[in-house]
Amino acid sequence: MTGHDWEAVIGLEVHAQLKTRTKTFCRCSTHFGDEPNSHVCPVCLGLPGALPVLNREAVAMAVKTALALGCTVHTHSIFARKNYFYPDLPKGYQISQYEMPFSSGGTVMARLEDGSERTMRLTRIHLEEDAGKSLHTITRAGTAVDLNRCGTPLMEIVSEPDLHTPAEAYAYLYRLRQTLVYLGVCDGNLEEGSLRCDANVSVRPAGEKKFGTRTEVKNLNSFRGVEKAIAYEIERQISVIEAGGRVEQETLLWDADRQNVRPMRSKEEANDYRYFPDPDLLPLVLEESWIDQIKSTLPELPQDREKRLTAQYGLPEYDACVLTAEKEVADYFEETVRLAEGTEPKKVSNWIMSEVLAVLAERAVPVTALKVTPEKLAGMFDLVNQGTISGKIAKQVFDRMCDTGKSAAEIVQSAGLVQISDTDELKRIVGEIVAANLEQAEQYRSGREKVFGFFVGQVMKATRGKANPQIVNELLKEALK
Repeated sequence: MTGHDWEAVIGLEVHAQLKTRTKTFCRCSTHFGDEPNSHVCPVCLGLPGALPVLNREAVAMAVKTALALGCTVHTHSIFARKNYFYPDLPKGYQISQYEMPFSSGGTVMARLEDGSERTMRLTRIHLEEDAGKSLHTITRAGTAVDLNRCGTPLMEIVSEPDLHTPAEAYAYLYRLRQTLVYLGVCDGNLEEGSLRCDANVSVRPAGEKKFGTRTEVKNLNSFRGVEKAIAYEIERQISVIEAGGRVEQETLLWDADRQNVRPMRSKEEANDYRYFPDPDLLPLVLEESWIDQIKSTLPELPQDREKRLTAQYGLPEYDACVLTAEKEVADYFEETVRLAEGTEPKKVSNWIMSEVLAVLAERAVPVTALKVTPEKLAGMFDLVNQGTISGKIAKQVFDRMCDTGKSAAEIVQSAGLVQISDTDELKRIVGEIVAANLEQAEQYRSGREKVFGFFVGQVMKATRGKANPQIVNELLKEALK
């Protein structure tokens, strides 16, 4: 950089699709992936005379989110019409909230890569309906429009411009998505578009208080994509300014294939949308008692669960973060610990982070679809604790459990995997191996202790991994004296 050290200023607008069965203002299904234009009616098609009726469940989910993020929930708010013309918006306007949203303020507590935490402020959360979807690649004749998504309930979660690096944006998004999934209000699926993010980016000389000209970057469909797009746009703006140019206020599309941005349109201001209160909808009035009722249903949030896992089970912070990344995995861990009496929580944590998560990633399934239930995993730990199988054999048993759904005891019995703990038998095997490898035995006696691992390996090979490791170690030390 020349002349200045630069500071980026980043604000994120996240659209989260609520997990309701029906749309915001009609009873059409919100189910994803069905035949185009199969979930439409006069209301979401904007036909004359059709009147909207607000979905109570969508409001409850939005209020639940606002309470979890520490927002102020307003008992009186108003729906407005946001006017613009686009093929996937049949009414010619989108029902949203503008001057009087149902909530304001709030924070997201994000954990950065170095382990530190940062509080990032929210401006507001408001309710709105989604537009349809333009499909540019399915027909040669032109663009096709699917209105199934039209009217689907959204929350728009707007951050303050508190973010200054791509890594902070990633951390903010990660925690926000995690919270929404824990609350059960959004499935957080970026690929299906149920969580979408736009980034407002500007740069200014370090120490400057005035904001620079901002651009809005769209088409961000992954967390890493958000990080890369913001990094690219920061460098692009700095290059423009340092070359003597001026950053234009515009909306840009991130091209993930080319790893760059391209202009979409000039950036609109609020007055371009000609907001005004929707005459078809009454003000949204929320009773304090209803808000309190929703508040009483809030679950344990991810950052609170992280802290509890470290305090209750003595886990390192790293383990707690990995286990709580998905609520179902944290549930799986705690249920396994409860059932596997006598097994250290850290041992359960290690197993889940290595073996279980590896299987989930390889098979691309959630932990709820795993054939090894917490009860079956606890049963496997019991066999290890009893000395019936070794830790090495346990990995073979676990793989077979994943494939068959059978219990560890059934697999061990049918496959003859019971650990050999008979001292006399192991003493005979150890004696034969030491006698067959006298050169290595002399090396060990002369101080090359690493050779000990060679003998352990030979015993395990001879017993097909079924020898009790603790007894083998003792017998080998005795034989190698």
